[in-house]
Amino acid sequence: MNTRFGLFAAPLAAALLAACTDSTGRLSLAVSSVRPAGATPSAALAAGVTGAPAVVTAGDSTLIIMGNDTVIVRSAQLVLREIELKRVEAAACDDIVGNDDCEEFETGPTLVTLPLGATATETMISVAAPAGMYDELEFEVHPSFDGASIRVTGTFSHAGTRSDFTFTSDLNAKQEVSLPTPLTVSDGQQANVTLRVDIATWFLNAAGAALVDPSSANKGQPNENAVRDRIQASIDAFRDDDHDGHDDDGLHH
Repeated sequence: MNTRFGLFAAPLAAALLAACTDSTGRLSLAVSSVRPAGATPSAALAAGVTGAPAVVTAGDSTLIIMGNDTVIVRSAQLVLREIELKRVEAAACDDIVGNDDCEEFETGPTLVTLPLGATATETMISVAAPAGMYDELEFEVHPSFDGASIRVTGTFSHAGTRSDFTFTSDLNAKQEVSLPTPLTVSDGQQANVTLRVDIATWFLNAAGAALVDPSSANKGQPNENAVRDRIQASIDAFRDDDHDGHDDDGLHH
């Protein structure tokens, strides 16, 4: 994919829509790439990872280190759409227009740039929201810009040889992330949710034992499916009132 992808990175606030006009609270949704406490793989990946990669943040880049290999991530972008919060009493969100069980906060595609380096979190959405209790965040990772939904650039080092890479994916998947402690939106108050993307786990091989060259996960390449699976498993969401990129309730490590 060419560099036109970056031309769509308009300020996110310009694309945001209020959930409704008579809302009584606010929802703040932030995105983070901060590792879970203890620097271990996410629970969804634990069974398939034989060793945890180390993560070092420097300036505006994130370094992923495993053995003698290193992936330096200099930019990472995702395209999300149909971001919704599901009410506790709802069975599921669906595509029925006017479904009061789910609140949709963004109808069109939104280009999200993951915060790297020393940056902990970045506010993605801040909108009016109806009062209530919500226990699930739902959204789609969707290819919208130049047919891509994910783009990562950086440098891969293996056996002393360094090479720059651009990784792109047309992953098209609905993500449903449970909030173990329901989120309460109250009258006149702001509720804070962080969407964490553990990018350190993306470029592990199928056995979880070594890093792969991210360019080997491009469309049609041998590691395409393994990296797709790890991307989908790397996403988590939780209440984060202090905006530090970690679960306030200590339930996600």
